[in-house]
Amino acid sequence: MVKFLMNVAGRYVALAAGLMFLWLLMSGFFHESTLLLFGVTSALLCAWLTLHMGILDEDSVPLGLLPGIFLYWLWLVIEIGKANFIVAWQVWSPKMSLSPRMIRVKAKQRSDTGIATFANSITLTPGTVSVEVLKDDILIHALTDGLADVAAIEDMGDKVCRVERGAKNPKKTGATSTHNHVDGGKT
Repeated sequence: MVKFLMNVAGRYVALAAGLMFLWLLMSGFFHESTLLLFGVTSALLCAWLTLHMGILDEDSVPLGLLPGIFLYWLWLVIEIGKANFIVAWQVWSPKMSLSPRMIRVKAKQRSDTGIATFANSITLTPGTVSVEVLKDDILIHALTDGLADVAAIEDMGDKVCRVERGAKNPKKTGATSTHNHVDGGKT
């Protein structure tokens, strides 16, 4: 079953099924047979166009991420909640102690999807924004010293790498776990 999902036909079926599920979830039409038919038809047409355009590959339908991505999302939601609390505390505190800084963290992910997941996870976390994404590192703006915790950000990157292990992409080489402050600040 896993081998089937990793080839083009499996990706086509997974994309079509995912689009159908998304359409059904967003439309809310469960009992109208004509609208269900239109939804199925549009999902199949979109999947066929993706296949016909030649963009149905490992990055467009990353099935290798599926086993671990759900636990990662759960962990990320918890981290977003903690960062929300920190930012809210900074906003409501009578004595704001903002110390914005730019830091650079190595991106050790193997694929473009992994790097995008890591950069988007950083940006989703309140108080941090991925400013520049290069092949081997990410420039991050952090609102406070606490949010500029390089070890925590690298841990997030390691979690993305663990999720990505199931994907069949060539491993990146030369990515190390070093960091430096762009603004000349201390670690």
